[in-house]
Amino acid sequence: MPYSQNYDVLIIGSGGAGLSLALKLADHSLRIAVLSKFALTTASTYYAQGGISAVFGADDSIESHIEDTLDAGAGLCDPEIVRLTVTHGKSSIDWLREQGVVFTEEQTASGEIQLHLNQEGGHSHRRIVHTADATGKAVSLSLIERAQEHDNIELFEHHNVVELITSAHPKRILGAYVLDSKKQQVRTIAARVVVLATGGANKAYLYSTNPQSSTGDGIALAWRAGCRISNMEFMQFHPTCLYHPQAQSFLISEAVRGEGGKLILPDGSPFMQHFDAREELAPRDIVARAIDHEMKKRGIDCVYLDISHKPEQFIREHFPTIYQQCLEFDIDITKQPIPVVPAAHYTCGGVLTDSYARTDITNLYAIGEVACTGLHGANRMASNSLLECLVFAERASEDILQKLPDILPPPAIPGWDESKVSDSDEEVVVSHNWDELRRFMWDYVGIVRTDKRLSRALSRVEFLKNEIAEYYSNFRVTSDLLELRNLVIVAELIIRCAQQRKESRGLHYTLDYPETDNTQPAKNTILTPWLPD
Repeated sequence: MPYSQNYDVLIIGSGGAGLSLALKLADHSLRIAVLSKFALTTASTYYAQGGISAVFGADDSIESHIEDTLDAGAGLCDPEIVRLTVTHGKSSIDWLREQGVVFTEEQTASGEIQLHLNQEGGHSHRRIVHTADATGKAVSLSLIERAQEHDNIELFEHHNVVELITSAHPKRILGAYVLDSKKQQVRTIAARVVVLATGGANKAYLYSTNPQSSTGDGIALAWRAGCRISNMEFMQFHPTCLYHPQAQSFLISEAVRGEGGKLILPDGSPFMQHFDAREELAPRDIVARAIDHEMKKRGIDCVYLDISHKPEQFIREHFPTIYQQCLEFDIDITKQPIPVVPAAHYTCGGVLTDSYARTDITNLYAIGEVACTGLHGANRMASNSLLECLVFAERASEDILQKLPDILPPPAIPGWDESKVSDSDEEVVVSHNWDELRRFMWDYVGIVRTDKRLSRALSRVEFLKNEIAEYYSNFRVTSDLLELRNLVIVAELIIRCAQQRKESRGLHYTLDYPETDNTQPAKNTILTPWLPD
């Protein structure tokens, strides 16, 4: 056996949330396992460009950050959760610096060295702490290095969870069945506490800024285990993804617009002034819909983001990653505009949790993008996501450390039974279903929706779900099959949440109900799984 099968804490996911929690728990003599579906650096955190929102500027305030977040969330943020998160901004940045993360600094006129702060859409002040335009990479590499050095943390790459294991009465988490995709072997891992930190579900769409790992695994696992899911209709589309036939999922950071980048049509004319007084600094849902509108209205493949009016040195210093990546596609952003389109970017809904990241199942926690904490409401404000990862990793660690002494070790768990399945000779079924799912989600459940489109999408999901279930029952599991099985469940959850919301709010825009319903208090969309007793 390559590893022991019993741990105090099993963390599923190796991004900013999962590794932060592991490090916060590791000094307390606990045995911790962290699973990564692929390599440790394939989590969404690694690809985050913009930064982390926190109040540092002398002209800024906690109250202003709260107000901006509530405004972006379109009436569905939990004010207490927003305040909790925002007030931990500075301490979260301080903790990351203790872990070795180096943030971009600047020298003031008086010679003082301080953090350089960017401004992004929805923020009324400069408050984005960053490492050039590759903040997530800096955070990921530092946390991975610290975790690799810690004796109490075991890191397992290429391990994909098949199913969570729970007891029946009372319902509590016991562990998980896990596929070692290198050896194609399913093992049982028992744990007193299990934490979902698996990220979002944006690969449900044909175009996404996310890595291939963002297939909603934790959301689907929690749903099948019996957890409520909330607000899945609020899928955030980032307004500016690089549009190029050879470019895959490359995000053009919101900071480009924060530093003066202008969105323009192919003839060079700006258009955001027609949609919002804040123009390029409007929240992402407004900017994404504006771009989508102009593309459909004019029959164009993309719009353009132009930062070339800024000095060349400024662009190279502030956006070195974007500059180099675009240069590989013969786009010199110091001299020409960047072709961009909207793409699925962030899952604002997810597994319903409380202020300590607890789910409906005892000793099962969810942190990061997989969770619906109440912070984002109907639309996440830029750079609040990494902050949420850090704050709720801290909250979960506090609760776990308090409860763990009273949590009994799990009983003996039977091994994974694959005696009645065989190897598949029809892998094309998986790739075909994957492609079909993502295409109709993009066409029918994208930036602009209608009841008819949602109904069509649900019919397709039901058909695919049955086909995938039959395939899953007859053949040995593979990582691709597990992702597809999870993604079709998440797609259904997105559609069902969207069907329940009879209004347009935040990221959910429908032509059948184009106005926001202000006749009653805004409510979260909550789905409860039906499970046999």
